[in-house]
This record gives sequence, structure tokens and C-alpha cells, in this order.
Amino acid sequence: MPAARRRRYARPMSRAFVRETDGAEVPQDLPERPVSSHPNFVTARGLQQIESHIHELEAAREVPKRSEDKDALSRVDRDLRYWQQRKATAKLVEPESEPAKVRFGVRVTVRYEDGTQRSFTLVGEDEADPAQGLISWMSPIAQALIGTSVGDEMALPSQRAEVLKLEPAT
Repeated sequence: MPAARRRRYARPMSRAFVRETDGAEVPQDLPERPVSSHPNFVTARGLQQIESHIHELEAAREVPKRSEDKDALSRVDRDLRYWQQRKATAKLVEPESEPAKVRFGVRVTVRYEDGTQRSFTLVGEDEADPAQGLISWMSPIAQALIGTSVGDEMALPSQRAEVLKLEPAT
């Protein structure tokens, strides 16, 4: 092939045909939020929180819709699907007025071997907030407590404890 012809093919491609991004590409198949395989037990407070998330996300959809921000809209829609599914599968559990055993929706106070006391309320997975004493009914501590009564001793993950008091969740 003559040299002149080879150079013609070696020329750089026009910039008009090169795809450039501005960093705001829409993610391909944004993964769904994982949903627990356990029953979706909720307290009345937990059900209110789910409904609140749905209302907030429905309102939040408007901003990315107006600005045509497909990435943000995709994220909001994914979260909205999650919370709508959680609401659809929610099983409201009413607390007993005078619980005799630790179960979902019960506030239990325990005394550890070292003398410290701690209270836990067994709630749904989405409602859990350990810093506030709200623990998922599926957590290791809750699983160790379920079925116990006042005076029972059990091994919790950190140390042994005794059940001191049971109350309905507030």
C-alpha cells in the first residue's frame, strides 16, 4: 500500500464521533434493595414509619422528574419500591397489655452479671435502632430473649443476664 494511502487511514477520528460523558450517566440496572426473607412484623410505630418513608419518597420524586435527573429518579424509585413492598408485606402485631413472656412488641429490662441494667424493645427489622433500645426481633439478643419470663436467666451475646421486667412497647 502506498505511504500516502496508509496515512489517510492513520488519521485520528473526528471528535464528533467520540462519546464523552459528563459523569452523570444513568446507572445500568440499579440493584434492588435487599428484602429480608423473614416475616415483616411491625409495631404501629413501625407501620407509621414505613408510610412516612413512602410519602417522603413520593414527594422527593418530583425534583428529579422536573430536572430530568434520571440517576436520582432511579434511586428514589428503587427506594420507593422497597418501602411499598415492605408496607404490602407488613404484619401489624398489637402488643399485649400485660406480657408474661418476651415476644415481638415487648419491652424487656434485663440485669447483666456486672449489675448494669438495659432495656430493649423487640421491633421489626426496619424499625430497629439499637442506640434507642429498639432491636430487631431477629437479632441475636432478641432471639436469646424470646420466650423468657421475669426471673429467667439466659446467655446473651456479651454475658449472662436476668429478665427483670416486661412491658408492652410504647
